[in-house]
Amino acid sequence: TLHDGVTNIDFPDHEGYHLADDMTRESIEWMKQQHSMTPEKPFFIYYSAPGVHAPHQVPSEWCEKYRGKFDAGWDVLREETLARQIEMGVVPAGTELAKTADSIPAWDSLEENEKKIFARQAEVFAAFAEYTDHQVGRLLGAIDDLGKTDNTLVIYISGDNGTSAEGNYTGNWNWGNMLNGRQETVEEQLSHLDEWGGRATYPHMSVGWAIAFDTPFAFTKQVAGDFGGTRNGTVIHWPAGIKAKGEIRNQFS
Repeated sequence: TLHDGVTNIDFPDHEGYHLADDMTRESIEWMKQQHSMTPEKPFFIYYSAPGVHAPHQVPSEWCEKYRGKFDAGWDVLREETLARQIEMGVVPAGTELAKTADSIPAWDSLEENEKKIFARQAEVFAAFAEYTDHQVGRLLGAIDDLGKTDNTLVIYISGDNGTSAEGNYTGNWNWGNMLNGRQETVEEQLSHLDEWGGRATYPHMSVGWAIAFDTPFAFTKQVAGDFGGTRNGTVIHWPAGIKAKGEIRNQFS
């Protein structure tokens, strides 16, 4: 159900509609309206995008950008991600990958059909993440158009208490099946491969990807006993109010 304030809004059921795009448009229009009426007053926006929470639904042109990018699998992705994190200073040199649960299969042990559907799950998830970043960029661009970038405090939190493993071991073309206790087969999911991430699906991904996207930690969302279920990246930007520029901080907030 969508609401604008206390007003119920009928679902805009037309081709090409996406909630994230609509939320961004509404936010920009509201911000410009506030600035136009009372330019001397600050404005506040709490923008909570739908990405990358399940279901992973994103315009198809964004998904195609990632086709084949995850064919090497989740084990290789963890290694590559950790190497980039060390290079960027996000984690200290010498950081090692946490051991994953024995129930997570090695990518090389999977059947070809499993690899095919699992790779597509990650492609759509990555596309959803980039699409969400694009929407945030639109909002920040509108702030810049108003000349308010330097004196606007932006707090950007990326995450959902760790990446969700609620897709279970195989992922789902219809997340509702998992919520109702029904585990989908890989064969069933393959029949939805070409439409994965579109309006005809309600998808989630395998827990193997959730572990990989929580590198270098071991677990995921809903596991409060490990950093993989509790740590989210945060960026704070306020040139006029914060002297620090481009520093990496490690303290908890």
